[in-house]
Amino acid sequence: MRYKFRISALVLSLVLIFTNVVSVSAQTTITDNYTYNFWGDVRKSVPAFELVRTIDEKTIDVTISGFDDVCTSKDRIFLIDTIESRMNVLDTDYNLVTSVKLIRNADKKIVTDPSTGAQLVLTNPEGVWFHENGNEIYIADTGAHRIIVLDGDGYYLKRIIERPDNMIGSTQFNPSKIVVDQANKIYFVVQSGFEGIVELNEDGSFSRYFGVNKPIVDFWDFFWKSLSSDEQKTKMAKIYAPSFNNVDLDHEGFIYATTIDSAAKDMVFRLNPKGENVLKQEGYYPVWGDMYSSMFYVQTKFVDVAINEYGVYALLDQAKGRIFLYNFDGELINIFNSSGDLKGDFRAPGSIAWFGDTLIATDKTLKCAYVYEMTDFGKAALGATKHYYNGEWEESANLSKEAIRLNANYDLAYIGIGKYYLMKDDYKSAMYYFNLGNDKPFYSKAYNGYRNIWVQDHFIWLLSVIVLLAALLIYSEIRYHKRKV
Repeated sequence: MRYKFRISALVLSLVLIFTNVVSVSAQTTITDNYTYNFWGDVRKSVPAFELVRTIDEKTIDVTISGFDDVCTSKDRIFLIDTIESRMNVLDTDYNLVTSVKLIRNADKKIVTDPSTGAQLVLTNPEGVWFHENGNEIYIADTGAHRIIVLDGDGYYLKRIIERPDNMIGSTQFNPSKIVVDQANKIYFVVQSGFEGIVELNEDGSFSRYFGVNKPIVDFWDFFWKSLSSDEQKTKMAKIYAPSFNNVDLDHEGFIYATTIDSAAKDMVFRLNPKGENVLKQEGYYPVWGDMYSSMFYVQTKFVDVAINEYGVYALLDQAKGRIFLYNFDGELINIFNSSGDLKGDFRAPGSIAWFGDTLIATDKTLKCAYVYEMTDFGKAALGATKHYYNGEWEESANLSKEAIRLNANYDLAYIGIGKYYLMKDDYKSAMYYFNLGNDKPFYSKAYNGYRNIWVQDHFIWLLSVIVLLAALLIYSEIRYHKRKV
């Protein structure tokens, strides 16, 4: 009888566990527009962006085999087609300006390849960057193991950067994604390269490997290696640093990077000049995408990152076709879009970039780029973030109130209003909004301020009570000693 009871209990437990897992999985897929609350629950959200345009062969009348990278300037969009070996340039109205494959000089004559003597053409490029300081276009010409630099207006060849003689390490010179900072330093990633981001000087000479991507070290591997001899250690499998897969640059000159390597400790990086990750993560949870982990859960894989001028960065998820928006402090603003067969869904997300307040994301398989513009909620939410970033607290609070009117589930708006009242030393109001937003650290700060003011306002009464208690204590001691005598 006991045996049958135990079997029944075990089966019931397994059913409950399975049901819970399914419910958790379903909870992460109930909507394409959502955020997470303090408890890690999915909160349905109004989308911050909506699809307004699709860029494909029909709209720009050029052969497209897939867009692998997108970069923007103030007035142009640069799209890289790796298979067609082309860079397509669009204007602000999304009309085709030019399509570059064959490289020409300033006199519009075809340039010959210095290594082969044949016509110089792009060979399976994977990345592009517009450098405003020098008005130059840097193309990571991956298939030819070089970087092609074009004039920003005439699209003619300015120079070719090949593997420098002083480059050390085992990393191949296969530039994939590329950025150039304000000091004219060139940074590019090599897919599957474990030595870090390659940094070149302005003249193309090698500078260093940049960026620390720490791996997750298995406890048992560490334990056995600590007990092993030097000879045994040489025979063990080496642990390599996870590779970066994409890069971007913010207006302060910090390098942002992503990785899809499951062995990496972090998924998103903001690298300081020392190559250390200084990404702020002050939200409910670290910047790691979707929360839940189950037998039905697909791990978030960020394939690209794009940062705007007020610190909001968009992360493109390859696994589920999501776009995650975080503010400068690492607080989650919104999650939208998905993979699928509906209009606007992704099949193979490739790259993402800001174009003013518009987002452009590409899909390799669907051979198109999607253009997203802010909804009314997005204007309120990101407007509040922008004003807060610029120190305009009251404007930020007003837009946060508008965001709450449009989306009552938006916890970050409550927190933003609480920060405004905290700046004004209105600690009671700040505590109220921090409590609504479930922000424990800032609630504690507001509570400490409120307590200090309360003590100051009631100091005379508190002092009177203390003096009275002391007097009663002294009086009782005197009476006690008189009785003893």
